[in-house]
Amino acid sequence: MPRNDERPTSTSTAGSEDQNSDTELSDRCDSMTSASDIECSRQSFTSDSSKHSSPSSSPPKTITLDEVMTSARDLSNLKLAHEIIVNRNFRVEPSELPENSLQKRVKEIVHKAFWDCLESDLNEDPPEYRHAVKLLEEIRGILLSFLNPGSNRMRTQIMEVLDMDLIRQQADNDAVDIQGMATYVINTMGKMCAPVRDEEIKKLRENPGDIVSLFKEIFRVLDLMMMDFVNTTIQMIRPELQKHSVEYEREKFQNILQTTPNALDHTTGWIKASLEEAIQAMPPAEKSGDPDKAVKALPGPALVMNTAFVRLLMGTHKDPLPETLMTDQGRLVEMQRRAQLLQAVASVLLIVYSSIGEAISGLPVLTERLKRMTSVLLEGMHSPSFNLMEALENASVQICCELNKSLTERNYPPLPPPLQHTLKGQICSITQENNPIRALVEGRFQQYVRVILSIPNSHAHPPPTPNGLGLIQPELATLGVSYVGMVNFNKQVYMPYYMGIIKNLLFGMPAQGGRQDGTGRPSQESTVTQEPSAKPVASK
Repeated sequence: MPRNDERPTSTSTAGSEDQNSDTELSDRCDSMTSASDIECSRQSFTSDSSKHSSPSSSPPKTITLDEVMTSARDLSNLKLAHEIIVNRNFRVEPSELPENSLQKRVKEIVHKAFWDCLESDLNEDPPEYRHAVKLLEEIRGILLSFLNPGSNRMRTQIMEVLDMDLIRQQADNDAVDIQGMATYVINTMGKMCAPVRDEEIKKLRENPGDIVSLFKEIFRVLDLMMMDFVNTTIQMIRPELQKHSVEYEREKFQNILQTTPNALDHTTGWIKASLEEAIQAMPPAEKSGDPDKAVKALPGPALVMNTAFVRLLMGTHKDPLPETLMTDQGRLVEMQRRAQLLQAVASVLLIVYSSIGEAISGLPVLTERLKRMTSVLLEGMHSPSFNLMEALENASVQICCELNKSLTERNYPPLPPPLQHTLKGQICSITQENNPIRALVEGRFQQYVRVILSIPNSHAHPPPTPNGLGLIQPELATLGVSYVGMVNFNKQVYMPYYMGIIKNLLFGMPAQGGRQDGTGRPSQESTVTQEPSAKPVASK
């Protein structure tokens, strides 16, 4: 068995070189970033010379390819660091190319050609070791990359046994012990690997195949060990990243803004639409005794941003995703789909319990069955190819069957056919935009999200569930707490940018009923006030 004291550990000294290099860790995790990062950064950002401010009105500067590549690397590092911070279950897995794809086919052809060439070389008389020497050199480099900075004894041993100059001399004289080299490599891998790989090392030692198949298996296990090494490094750097996460992400984001075009355009549009919605929801303007002066209450930054995040979760923001949320895109999309599904389930259950009434009330087991059944049948409703009407029809049939079964078990008469027909029609009608049940559930859902974003410590003490949503209370609270966590961290990082955008929007916005000067700003005769709890967001 390998010695435990020589396995990679999570001490503060191990992997310190990786902790100091964003680039190296990003290179190891290329599978986590998409090939469209460059195009995304090209379309989503512009230069911004003032830190934590909104984009200037000057024309975007011409940028070089090197600047675009640098921005893409910063974007990759930002996404990777954010994922490590917020996702405790984050792991790097070996990348798998799509089945029957061109990339996978090309890779298989190239690898087969190499291994066939190696086998042909070793079968010659005398054997040709050119490709074998290259393999040993690559293996040596991988083994050395696993070592901690203080593992001098192991490093020296690997360099002595896999001395490439000596091996090349032995190859010239047909004196290479290729099997012995493979055995040493396997034993060294056994000393370095994580315990989960012990079984793989055992299989390598017992491999009865030829030397070529043995080297194939060695590289397969080395790939697994590399993933283990990367994931160990991630666990080690997570506490340090969490300590400086806000400053780190803000710095990386600022680097992107300074080199790429259209900075914060989508974010500005998102906040502008939310500001307009928040203003519309404000109470009527106070009347002033002076007809030449108008007083208007404007929403504070907290209300504007909460409105913006409510719009995101509810799916009412139809424009491209704000640039400041690009690192949470996957999580946000999943939460949006979950919110959409919960609203549909709540609408169906509300119709059922309103129609049947007391005969099925107070039965938590039945409620859970109906909720689970409806959720399963409506899963995937976000997909354009999903037939919502057909799914609701199937759900209504299954619900009627469950209701009749439950009623019969408790000596109630089953639902009469006319009531079943009416119930099915009401359930299917929630696909209509103006359906009152659907509108009620969406309104209450939005009200809950707005409240949970507004109150402090809502992650520890979620607010009461509004009437009509009690049947989905556990799922609603779980979604709300997850969303609040994502939103609060996003605000910590990007609030300086949001504040700059809000100030610019309010500064150029005329007060209601007041006159404007030639620049589009409120005239000196107009007075602007804010909601009492808000901080000032504009000044003259």
